[in-house]
Amino acid sequence: MTSTSGGYYVPHGSHWPIIGSIGLFVMLQGFGNYLNGDGIGGTIMLVGFLILLVMVFGWFRVVINESEAGTYNTQVDRSFRWGMSWFIFSEVMFFAAFFGALYYARVFSVPWLGGADPGTNEVLWSGFEAAWPTNGPAQLGGEFNLLDPWKIPALNTLLLLSSGVTITLAHWALKKGNRGALVMWMLATIALGATFLGFQVYEYQEAYSSHYNLTLESGIYGSTFFMLTGFHGMHVTLGTIMLIVITLRCMKGHFTADRHFAFEAVAWYWHFVDVVWLGLFIFVYLL
Repeated sequence: MTSTSGGYYVPHGSHWPIIGSIGLFVMLQGFGNYLNGDGIGGTIMLVGFLILLVMVFGWFRVVINESEAGTYNTQVDRSFRWGMSWFIFSEVMFFAAFFGALYYARVFSVPWLGGADPGTNEVLWSGFEAAWPTNGPAQLGGEFNLLDPWKIPALNTLLLLSSGVTITLAHWALKKGNRGALVMWMLATIALGATFLGFQVYEYQEAYSSHYNLTLESGIYGSTFFMLTGFHGMHVTLGTIMLIVITLRCMKGHFTADRHFAFEAVAWYWHFVDVVWLGLFIFVYLL
């Protein structure tokens, strides 16, 4: 069942899924503790993230070895493409939920509390004045200032859009068999992604400073801001790790012009990250 012309490869039993599940559980448990003020929550979250990294690199190594050994045929490749397509669709729905929460809070909940629905205003929060962005009701976290969208956010938008161009150029180089240009454009994509993450860390430090005082406790705006940008940053981090792995494979001579699904899968994921950021820039920073 390992021929390239017929049959379908059935993978052996693997311990990596349960390790990944443990890593996710530990990371989210730590994140929950961190949000509730538990001092050890950040450490637990880091441990979970490291377990996830071990799983990612370990599982990648197994699949890469199977692929390079000629185990996979056309049907397996088709299954991988469908699997990646559904995975990205699930990620689309994941972010759609958070964008939906932002939309619902801004368009419905805050106006209702502010008097658009008199019953809601009187019963739930009499005297609340609707405004966006808001740190209310109850002035949670105190007053805050908005981050300037035309500084770091605009720069990060330029970085991610540029990375979408560089990875496309790398794909073209792969199809033309130009290994040197392929590696060069992949390294450029990694550099752009890493720079984006560096600026986002700096932006978070600025947001939490006394000048801005924009934190997770800054009412509904603060919570939706950090949930959307934070999860996006996590996806950029995972995407950058995948780019590094694919670049190392390119340096080792992996992939051909007509057989390079792993490269395409990472490119799909990276373009998805780009599109999500455009939505964030428009609906979180600008509007």
